Amino acid sequence: MRDLLIVLLVLGVLPSAFRHTYVAVNLWTWISVMNPHRLTYGFAGDFPFAAIAAVAALMSLIISKDDLKLPKEKAVILLVLFVLWMCISSAAAYYPGESFVQLKKVIKIQLMTLIAFAAIKERRHIELFIWVNVVSLGFYGWKGGFFTISTGGNARVWGPPGGLIEGNNEIAVALIMAIPLMNYLRTVVEHIWVRRGLVMTMVLSAAAALGTQSRGALLALVAMGAVLWMRSERKFAMGIIVVLAGVGLVAFMPSAWEQRMSTIAEYEQDGSAMGRINAWWFAFNMANHRITGAGFEAYTGELFAAFAPDPLDVHAAHSIYFQVLGEHGYIGLLLFLGIWVSTLGLAGRLRSQTKNDEELKWLFNLAGMCQVSLVGYAVGGAFLSLAYFDLPYNIVVMVVAGHGCLLAHRRAEARKVVMPSTKEFERLSSNRRVNLPSSG
Repeated sequence: MRDLLIVLLVLGVLPSAFRHTYVAVNLWTWISVMNPHRLTYGFAGDFPFAAIAAVAALMSLIISKDDLKLPKEKAVILLVLFVLWMCISSAAAYYPGESFVQLKKVIKIQLMTLIAFAAIKERRHIELFIWVNVVSLGFYGWKGGFFTISTGGNARVWGPPGGLIEGNNEIAVALIMAIPLMNYLRTVVEHIWVRRGLVMTMVLSAAAALGTQSRGALLALVAMGAVLWMRSERKFAMGIIVVLAGVGLVAFMPSAWEQRMSTIAEYEQDGSAMGRINAWWFAFNMANHRITGAGFEAYTGELFAAFAPDPLDVHAAHSIYFQVLGEHGYIGLLLFLGIWVSTLGLAGRLRSQTKNDEELKWLFNLAGMCQVSLVGYAVGGAFLSLAYFDLPYNIVVMVVAGHGCLLAHRRAEARKVVMPSTKEFERLSSNRRVNLPSSG
């Protein structure tokens, strides 16, 4: 039944996806972020739904009559350069065959990100895109939140099988990043029950993130709570809400969870933490040795024996920063960081330029929540390998598209000032008429 439902949903959306690129982008996003086919038990589990959505997006570029143009924002340019540099580092990789296999997966995500930049232009496009991301992850927020509550926090929450967020740490950061987007939607929807549902989804997603028992998730939640408080116009009320929510969720968790979180300050005695530090040193030494880094799929005993302090403790990078550093060198890391710094800066400018405009309040709130979400990624991502996950790049799309909406609004306002109304034009014309003297 689940298999048939997924197939019918995809087939139902495909005709519109061929006609409108932004629909194809949303179909891809739903499949890529949520992995709904992985929740089935039959033929749909291995069906290439993502490839179908990608083909629909590429075909729509030819068929669609929509205005498709890549914005010339700094974040977009840096992303293109980052992709090109990953191609270079893969060609120079220690294991080029394995590296190119991973590169193809990353290229698919980034190609769809670039198509999203070109297709998502209007407010309705942006908010539909946000809804797709929120629903895709909110499903796991409800599922994981109720699981955490029903087990008293004694069992660990995991992500959907077969995807980038399968692990407990990965699904935790993904859920945390989605919470600010849920909060944005709460500020713009009109139906009270939809708002209440979004609030419930936020609470359950936070509970699910804690239920993953991810220490990075706890740090990300704390950082996001601090930014939410700073962003609030009513800091006293928001401070009380954040503290009460945090205390309530933490108080619910069992003593085993508290003991695990306490190891954050005792990392020297934690084998997992020391393994990550060993992998970080490996990435640092690798970047110092090769300007292009090691390429993808470089975490092998052979390379750890040459570049890691402990050659026997082979770990993945477990950090978006050291992951990019080890795989693509310092140039790759600078381009990667540049994407996020430029996006945060663009969101900040968007907030400052819309702060006192009631008509553009939605842009002010959107930019702020995107900043909060990226703070969660910056902090939580410091402890897991999630450098190529779709959601952070989707948030870049939201910010860039939001800035495009602001520019379009300004152009429309300028046209109103420059072009007078019909009556005003007639009045101005009559005032400028000159009565010529008669010839008699």
